Amino acid sequence: MAAGETLFNRFIGPLLGQFFNEEEIKRPYRGLDWEVATKAIKRDGLVYPEYYLSANYHGIRGGYMSADAAMTYDPVTQYALFPHENLVRDCLVRSVRTCPRRILDLGCGTGSTTLLLKRAFPDAQVVGLDLSPYMLVAAGLKAQRQNLDVVFCHGDAGETGFAPRSFDLVTASLLFHETPAVFTRQVLREMHRLLPPGGECLILDGSQQTLSRSEWLMNIFEEPHIKAYAAGNLDTWMAECGLGAVETSEHWFIHQVSRGVRPFDCADLEDVGFAGAGA
Repeated sequence: MAAGETLFNRFIGPLLGQFFNEEEIKRPYRGLDWEVATKAIKRDGLVYPEYYLSANYHGIRGGYMSADAAMTYDPVTQYALFPHENLVRDCLVRSVRTCPRRILDLGCGTGSTTLLLKRAFPDAQVVGLDLSPYMLVAAGLKAQRQNLDVVFCHGDAGETGFAPRSFDLVTASLLFHETPAVFTRQVLREMHRLLPPGGECLILDGSQQTLSRSEWLMNIFEEPHIKAYAAGNLDTWMAECGLGAVETSEHWFIHQVSRGVRPFDCADLEDVGFAGAGA
């Protein structure tokens, strides 16, 4: 292949293009002024990480910072996420073991997992956060069409600005294979900070075991950080960032869900009345 060319833009992209009609893809956004819509949701002063602005994802130049990326993400993902997008995302939802009252979905994109979480926990306050204002506009429109009350915020998953211990459940879907290792750890530390003792962290992403054994699979999509992700161990990263009871389960061979809990420390136990024997 020529320099800079990927399996995606040479083979997979044209193949998927046979399933789509450009007019049908753009129909839900007809009449939308993207400049006005993104300006309304942008957070003033937000500094984008350099990796996010310089990377191409899925053969799209400029990554997720465009209206084209937002409009094409859902049509492509429903075919690219084997065996079916909703089945894969539901693996995360079904892994929740508590009844959260406040949920934060980091790197929410067009809100697909965010909306599934809202359906599963209708009484919870659900917030989706993403770096791309274009993806957030698409997410907001989906929530309106489904009549779901979800808040979407423009922000950095590694530095959200939310108060400590402000969410019972913090999730991330298909995020970490797209981020440098140093940023992954920053996001995990932020997840830990946002959870109260006993709060859950759930992460859906590609199976690191499968990816590390299948270089061809990593080469299908243009993902600049996927090899570093595949070579690592999310369980170890989560534990290093303070999360406990960490476990990972594999789904459909190429996906995994990792779960962790923020442990109680001594100060937390004192707060709920579990003082030491000498107290």
